[in-house]
Amino acid sequence: MVTEGTRGDGMRRANLSLVLRTVHRQGPRSRAALTEATGLNRSTIADLVGDLQRSGLVVERASDAQGRVGRPSPIVAPDPRVVAIAVNPEVDALDLGAVALDGTIVARERLEQTQLLTPERTAELVGAHLARWRGDVLTDARIVGVGVAVPGPVRAADGVVREAPHLGWIDAPLPSLMTDATGLPAHVGNDAALGALAEHLFGAARGAHDVVYLNGGASGIGGAVIVGGVPLGGAGGYAGEFGQNRPGIVDPRDRRAVDGVLEDEVSRALLLAAVGLDSADEAMLSAALGSADDPAVRAEIARQRRILATALANAANVMNPAVIVLGGFLATLAELDLAGLDDAVRAQTLPACAEGLRLAAAELGEDRLLVGAAEAVFEAALFPAR
Repeated sequence: MVTEGTRGDGMRRANLSLVLRTVHRQGPRSRAALTEATGLNRSTIADLVGDLQRSGLVVERASDAQGRVGRPSPIVAPDPRVVAIAVNPEVDALDLGAVALDGTIVARERLEQTQLLTPERTAELVGAHLARWRGDVLTDARIVGVGVAVPGPVRAADGVVREAPHLGWIDAPLPSLMTDATGLPAHVGNDAALGALAEHLFGAARGAHDVVYLNGGASGIGGAVIVGGVPLGGAGGYAGEFGQNRPGIVDPRDRRAVDGVLEDEVSRALLLAAVGLDSADEAMLSAALGSADDPAVRAEIARQRRILATALANAANVMNPAVIVLGGFLATLAELDLAGLDDAVRAQTLPACAEGLRLAAAELGEDRLLVGAAEAVFEAALFPAR
């Protein structure tokens, strides 16, 4: 990857990573713009871009500039043939995607499940679908790895899934299973941590250095925190489990579980039951909740929003983020009345912590976990130098 054929020079490897990271995360740039963005001189940029082209990591195209004096600088873009396989196992489905280095989702499939996935079955399905994609949409792709976003704590040191409670996984060696099934290096992370990474780099939290992210899925609520632009991992990599906090509930009639944690009270399953659905993707649930006129459904929505507002205010008071991003069904709940939820959060937040605070729904929508899983692959494979 970037480290290959770079003359063994640590500074050069760092500069190659800097140029590639810039066009990957900020979009195609002219050589002149890369010079400005990186602080490197023109001849160095030309040399580095040439190296990245020969490595099959970037492509150059003619500038679209018209009527400008002088020769236009070529545009440098990530090579879309470089691809990461992204995976998100859940209690009701397995989401698979092929994400290109330029951000394009080349292929995507959702495999509905009637039984809980095991780690072994997950790897088997990924291997089978990857083999099919290799003979079809990924024929010309350069696949650099597999990234997996798992709903549960993942040990940072080796990617072992310590516990995915709703899937029934304990100490699952998912990286080795994925590598055996696909022949590719595998990178496993907590789904909320990877969703936060995606939204921080490409979505609602882009440009923010202090972020709290909560993800709501079929397996409950996960969370992640970014402090000073750096993900907060914790001693073992398990930080951010907001769904396991016990929420403050003012009205006892709002409680649905004795001594329940946040994900027991603010629950996708309870929302599905309220609208009479056995299962639904995010778009279907959003449509059902948005069009509901049944008083019982509206009451359940209001109940969950009250409890969620208190949980978010607690996060704001503890972490003092610039932005709180909500993904999954939490984004659906928020977007029913984002301004109203914002008001409810601010009413319970210290004034100093509320200054400049922004509440946002995840911009990447259903793509966020796949984009985050792919980013874990790209980070490991393409940007090893810091």
